[in-house]
Amino acid sequence: MKKDLLGLQQMTAPEIARILDTAVPMKEITGRQIKKVPTLRGRTVVNVFYEPSTRTRTSFELAAKYLSADTVSISASASSVVKGESLKDTARTICAMGADVVVLRHPMAGAAEMLARTVPAAVINAGDGAHEHPSQALLDLFTVREKTGRLDGLTVAVIGDILHSRVARSDIWGFTTMGATVRLCGPATMIPPGIEATGAAVCRNMEQALDGADVVIMLRIQLERQQQGLFPGVREYARLFGLDEKRLALARPGALVMHPGPVNRGVEISPAVADGVQSMINEQVTNGVAVRMAILYLLSGGGKNE
Repeated sequence: MKKDLLGLQQMTAPEIARILDTAVPMKEITGRQIKKVPTLRGRTVVNVFYEPSTRTRTSFELAAKYLSADTVSISASASSVVKGESLKDTARTICAMGADVVVLRHPMAGAAEMLARTVPAAVINAGDGAHEHPSQALLDLFTVREKTGRLDGLTVAVIGDILHSRVARSDIWGFTTMGATVRLCGPATMIPPGIEATGAAVCRNMEQALDGADVVIMLRIQLERQQQGLFPGVREYARLFGLDEKRLALARPGALVMHPGPVNRGVEISPAVADGVQSMINEQVTNGVAVRMAILYLLSGGGKNE
């Protein structure tokens, strides 16, 4: 592993596969009655979140604690950031206190990369603007591989607000690198120009995107990152781009339904589908801890002599 995990765009298939393979025994640990191993005892992991988060932040905290690392969580609203301190100075202060790993979520694209060039600690990108969210994509890959036994040759439909979604970008890089075909669908105003250069195909409508798909990843409308006027209204969006049981029937029988959360029920996905047998939403949350344990382990030097 490299020093940092900043995104999947530059990662190779063997590098991604190593993380997924390492997550397998980590998931076994999360299923034990006593979820604790001494692997990272003496290491310190600091979570620095400039944006609200429930799943990612808690997942990284649990992952570090299960590996016996010491953890500290810092939110921008409760730190010296409100006094005008820069991200670079905040990170340098944290590292001066002995942090080994910094997990960063930031509203600006490229923040994690800038930080990685500044501090000696390993930096994990937990989401930077509308750029990437690598650990989410890795847990998506892990979930699909666990359920289907493969990634190569699958068809993955990613539907929703592609323009503002860092998950979509990381999923595109991750799935295409591992040999899957990725289809994108959403309002025309939410499809980034030139996105086809990533290797993904843009579909005109939901029916085309879902036809024979093995995996369906639904994305929420990211109102906090977008300007108004990109779609007529929530009801219209749900009618044209919402996933219900009728539309799901267009995909392959038993197709996996995924969502990075939080879920807006009745908008991008119906309650019946979100709670249905094909839904992997809760499984994604469980696998997220295992995958982030694998990331922390490998970035902390685990497996160097394997």
